[in-house]
Amino acid sequence: MQPIGARRIFTALIFAALSALGIVALLSALGPDWSVYAPATCTTTRCFCEMPRAGALIVQPANSWSSYGYVFAGFLMILLAAGRDWSSAMPRIAATIFGLTAISVGLGSVLLHATLTLWGQFYDVLGMYLVASFMLVSGLSRWLRIPDKPAIALYLLLCGALVTVLIAEPEVRRWLFAVELILAIIIEMGFARPKRAGVQVRYYLLGILAKAVAFTIWNLDQHGIVCSPTSLLQGHAIWHLLGATSIFLTFLYYRSERRGGA
Repeated sequence: MQPIGARRIFTALIFAALSALGIVALLSALGPDWSVYAPATCTTTRCFCEMPRAGALIVQPANSWSSYGYVFAGFLMILLAAGRDWSSAMPRIAATIFGLTAISVGLGSVLLHATLTLWGQFYDVLGMYLVASFMLVSGLSRWLRIPDKPAIALYLLLCGALVTVLIAEPEVRRWLFAVELILAIIIEMGFARPKRAGVQVRYYLLGILAKAVAFTIWNLDQHGIVCSPTSLLQGHAIWHLLGATSIFLTFLYYRSERRGGA
């Protein structure tokens, strides 16, 4: 299999750092008085354990900075897809799009945790929908042998429908994401996987395990069971890093498919 390589890792880190500078510049232009914007819906209950820093440019620093784990993973995917040694059955364009969705998850998460605003929440959930929809459509496409153009149309249609629901009923965002993700896993493991030649299933299973551990930590943090509000070590930040690991493991699974499969 194509090696990841230290150069690609270093380059992905550089791109992630540059994106962080860009986000800080954006936040500086829009803030730091986030009270002028509509608050995220979680502010009526609990926006995770980390204590918001009133008046700060970045309200939840640990939860914000940890989100760049997704950004790093996304850039690494894109760099791998662009390499001359790419030999996967996964099309380069699909790998690049998956990388972009990972980046969108990270940047959207930063916008939520840095501002705790409703518009930040929108971009946070949007990235989650983009990733889950990619996984679902990827599984359906392999299972039902859907050609590329109709698959892209299906992906755009699904994302559009989810965004519409997000705007109309923001309170169902987490449940809708969970349902879509579980459906994607069932379709992939039950129907798409047998049609992927030489695919290394251990990556997908490890990705599920990482996500399961992350979700456990998310719940402990969200419900205040394990919580230190002023600490830089936050359960939700660990959720971000494990989530980024899960996405990259899923990418490795797709990348391991050999050409010439059914």
